[in-house]
Parts: sequence; C-alpha cells; structure tokens
Amino acid sequence: MNILAVDTDSSTLKKLEKSLHKTVPDAERFFFDSSLSALAKARESEVDIAILETDMPELNGIDLGIYLKELNPNINLIYISNSTDHAYDALRIHSSGYLKKPFTDKDLKKELDSLRYPEIQKKYKRVFAQTFGNFELFVDGSPVEFKYKRTKEIVALLISNKGAQTTNGEIIASLWEDDGDPDKKLSYLCNLRQDLQNTFSKLKLNGIILKQRGSMAISKDSIECDLYDWLEKKDASKYRYTGEFMNQYSWAEYYHEGLDDYGYM
Repeated sequence: MNILAVDTDSSTLKKLEKSLHKTVPDAERFFFDSSLSALAKARESEVDIAILETDMPELNGIDLGIYLKELNPNINLIYISNSTDHAYDALRIHSSGYLKKPFTDKDLKKELDSLRYPEIQKKYKRVFAQTFGNFELFVDGSPVEFKYKRTKEIVALLISNKGAQTTNGEIIASLWEDDGDPDKKLSYLCNLRQDLQNTFSKLKLNGIILKQRGSMAISKDSIECDLYDWLEKKDASKYRYTGEFMNQYSWAEYYHEGLDDYGYM
C-alpha cells in the first residue's frame, strides 16, 4: 500500500509522518510540501491513499485530488484543513474523509479504518499483462482493443523492458527492422502513441504509461504481470516460464536468453 501525504505546513507534515508510522508501519509513505512534486511522484508510483491539505499554492488540494483520481480512479482521498470551507468540494469528488486541524492520531486512524475503497477490494489490479506464450493485455478481465495492432506491440515492448524508459528510436528499431523511410516511421509512431493515449484514457488508465520527452515506460507497480511475478517470486510464483515469451513478436527472441539463464520452472 502506498500513501502520499501533502501539506505545506512542516509541523503538520511531521505529525502525519509520526502518526502514519504508528498506524500503518508496513505501508510505503511519501511526504511532500509541494503539490506539484507530489503529483510527479504519483505519476511514477500508484498511490492508494492521498492525505491532502486543501489550501496549497500552485495547485490546491481539491484540484490535486482530481488529477490523482485520473491516475487511479480507486484512490482514497483524505483531506485536512484549518476549516470546513472545502468540505463540499471534497464531497463532490467522492473523497474518503475530511479532517479539521488539529487532528489526533485517533482521528486519522478512524479515517484509515473506513476508507471508501478498502484495500481488500483492491487485491487484484485492473491491468494484467500476459507475456508467457502470446502477449495479451487485459483490463478488468477483458482484452484491450487498440485502433492499430502496432500500438499493442508498443505496450508489449514497454512491459518487456520492465519499467525502463524506452526511446522512440528503440521502439522504431524493434517494430520496424527494415531500412524504410525513418520520417514515415516517426510519423506513424506519433499516431500509435496517440492511439495508446486515447485507449488508456477511455479506460481511465492514465497512470500506466510514464512519458518523458522522446521516450516512454510502463508503470510496473500499476499492473499485474506474469513475467514480473515470476522474476520476483520464482518458486512461489503462480506463473511459470516454459520457454515461450511474447511469441508473436520477432524482437522478443532477444529476451529469451536472459529468461532462459534465469531458469525454467
């Protein structure tokens, strides 16, 4: 479980740090005094609970909450404020709780014990990537349909790179191995990236792809993947690599040696 806490007041932030350490010691906890820095972190790692000050410069807590819900529709938003002026705004975006300063450890624990989206309901992630055998991407149990077949192949490549940023040049080299017109390939890649963005936006998966200028990566923490689970758990994994990996893509052959060296199960 990942918890993000944002407050411009240093004393409140320290109080949150101590309280969360007592209440949820096993959770990953991130603390920021800047809403923009917090948003950048949320784009890198999926956030389950966000504790947000309502009044912040640059980007207020309500607007930050809206952006966070776009990244993860099932995020639990808990607001903290010096007043109840923004309580209705928090209610409108379906926040989980609202605390008025000063609050106690008991107050915070009460909110954490009555989340809108309990962790037990989020045991299974919405996105599952099947890489052993043929590649397939599932959202809520159904295969994802893209406008272009190559878009799905881009997702496969990003997943095979296990969260590393993959440049446009690397994508082009993998998808088009011939020596065709590079300008046409780049133009086509732009269409594929737009298809990817449109498809994931419709599915409310805006935080799955992490974009930088001229490159992309998959957010590993945001998906379940047979490859990732097997690499991490090995004998304890419910998935087994038996020598088949993304069979429909020729470039996937380059990954076989590393997987074979890791060991068949």
